[in-house]
Amino acid sequence: MAEKSTKTLGSVLAWKGNSLTEKAEFMEWLHYISYFFGGAFLGNAIPHFVSGVMGRPFQSPFAKPPGQGLSSSTVNVLWGVFNFAVSYILVCRVGEFALRSTTHVTLMGLGFLLMGLVGARQFGRLHGGDSPQDPNAGSGL
Repeated sequence: MAEKSTKTLGSVLAWKGNSLTEKAEFMEWLHYISYFFGGAFLGNAIPHFVSGVMGRPFQSPFAKPPGQGLSSSTVNVLWGVFNFAVSYILVCRVGEFALRSTTHVTLMGLGFLLMGLVGARQFGRLHGGDSPQDPNAGSGL
């Protein structure tokens, strides 16, 4: 009579690496990616939330056309809070983010910086920020 296999779904889906050290290194890289994207979501949350609480319409993925049309201040507050929540999950609930770790803070900061630059280019194109003009030009001041 053939022996019955005792493999469970968990053991089949378990790590296939050679050692616990390899698994730990792989998981550490996943944490680093999470911190980077947590910074990007934080960078996206701030302009939406600030525009919303100031009562100003701002571009959002829910506008028509998405990313170019304006959404209400209420939509932007909600979108900003959603981005804050995602950032919190990616930074504080994945791994063990340490403010004293240069690597952790640098990765989060790079995500924040990248989202800031993308936002500056995207919204600068729509609001004239890519080619600012002197506000005093032609006024004789």
